[in-house]
Amino acid sequence: MGKSVILLAAALLLGNVAANAAQARESLDEQADALTQPQAETRGSSYELKEFTADFRAFKPGDIVPELYRSKPYEIEQWSQRNLPAPEPDSHWTYMGGNYVLITNAEGKILRAMSGDIFYQR
Repeated sequence: MGKSVILLAAALLLGNVAANAAQARESLDEQADALTQPQAETRGSSYELKEFTADFRAFKPGDIVPELYRSKPYEIEQWSQRNLPAPEPDSHWTYMGGNYVLITNAEGKILRAMSGDIFYQR
């Protein structure tokens, strides 16, 4: 009878080890899948910036851009070709520090900023 108990205990132990190994394998497979997903899917394909740097200065929505970036040469008229959303009324897109910035026409207030990488979005 002692051998039967030992064999039963060994079988239970091996069953638990196998179940734990299967769970660990599933967890590793899920982690590997997450790592191999395209980066855009992982971060929700959002290119919006909360803050960016231009001319060695940090900017964020609500700030006023320097006069230079409010001038016609920096205005982006072909916003759809750059994968940008349509500008809001009384605003336009400009280019600052490698990023696209939506500013008001009147005062140059930043409404929104998008990473320049949005240009390469497919």
